[in-house]
Amino acid sequence: MKKQSIIKNIVVLILFFFSTTIYAGGPWPQLKNKGYIKISEWWIISNQHYTDNGRIDPNVTSGLFNTSIYAEYGFTDKLTGVVYFPFLSRAYFNNTVSGTTEEIIIPGEAINSLGDTDISINYKILGGPIALSASITIGIPLGNDSGGSMGNLQTGDGEFNQLLQLNAGTGFKIGETNAYASAYAGYNNRTEGFSDEIRYGVEAGVTLFDNRLTAIARLYGIKSTNNGIEGQRENSTSIFANNSEHLTFGPEIAYNIRENWGVSAGFGTALSGKLIYAATSYNVGVFFKI
Repeated sequence: MKKQSIIKNIVVLILFFFSTTIYAGGPWPQLKNKGYIKISEWWIISNQHYTDNGRIDPNVTSGLFNTSIYAEYGFTDKLTGVVYFPFLSRAYFNNTVSGTTEEIIIPGEAINSLGDTDISINYKILGGPIALSASITIGIPLGNDSGGSMGNLQTGDGEFNQLLQLNAGTGFKIGETNAYASAYAGYNNRTEGFSDEIRYGVEAGVTLFDNRLTAIARLYGIKSTNNGIEGQRENSTSIFANNSEHLTFGPEIAYNIRENWGVSAGFGTALSGKLIYAATSYNVGVFFKI
């Protein structure tokens, strides 16, 4: 069997076995001096959460809002730099009210700060019909990991992490419609007593109306390796908990208003989870192509 056929079969196996969304630009890095910028708002509001055994329990209504910039820039045709920077992050919880006297037991609180930031490098390994790239992401804890009077409000997890990831994908046609499919799998090394994580996902999309509208479907998840300090930061009402797990479905649409800019909107809903909000997240954004 030819070397190219062997490589192609390996990539196909990766696409089959690892399901979730592409991170750090996916398998198609930017061309030299080309880029992409997205300014977006992401939020989640929840009055229930997944426990450590995957059941759903109620909690006081809590929420997190992230206003962020996501940017990609091609240093060469093979090497792309990626930055995700939540420049405004707001976490809050409502008043806890007595069910009998309706008195406020615990007053609600809110904090505003920067959010945890990711800096990535994505390197193209293969081009052509099957694209393959590898990326490394450094997580910088710029968020507040212990805000509020009780230290339970978070806009970050307070730990540096390093994510190594393999991204694969292919483009194809469905009749006259352009389409693509991609997948990724990665290992996230965490510090400060947090357990490491296996991250995975698949994504598929089609472009419609003369390539102006792109419809995307994603399935992605996180699996804890449970190798951290027992009981460390296991907070069910936070997206920054240790040993948090989920499998999430997240569709999105993007519309090119002009050739070099457009708008997008989407949501993500957890199909299963542990130690994480049990609610739907939403996002809207404006993107620009350099």
